[in-house]
Amino acid sequence: MGDYDNTIAVHVAPERLFSYLADVRNLPAYLPRLTAAEPHGADTVTVTAHIEPPDGPEQDVTSEAWIRVVADGRSLEWGSPGDNDYHGRFQVIAGDDGNSLLTVHLHTDNADGSSVTRGLQESLHGIETAVEKAESA
Repeated sequence: MGDYDNTIAVHVAPERLFSYLADVRNLPAYLPRLTAAEPHGADTVTVTAHIEPPDGPEQDVTSEAWIRVVADGRSLEWGSPGDNDYHGRFQVIAGDDGNSLLTVHLHTDNADGSSVTRGLQESLHGIETAVEKAESA
């Protein structure tokens, strides 16, 4: 079981970063293994990821997840059903310079700590790159 946190500065105004994150169709732009995200209703999304498990062949896996956008706290909460109790939260706060600080909190019961930490860092850097690119377009 593990709880993980990481924070990154993003050079975009907090409301713009939060708006980008709140659109679940942007998920594949910043999550390295995610290839598709289709929202259904208020808080359900079907996601497809390309995985390379250590004990099997690489493959595409599709599953359902839940995502809740909490506008008051500028946070996005998510999780997926299953035995590993996987859920997390992105939170956007204003930095002193008008830019944003983005924090990710993740809980999972079934994971290798070093790979989870690497995955969080990849995701945060992916968000930073994707949203800054979208803002400059």
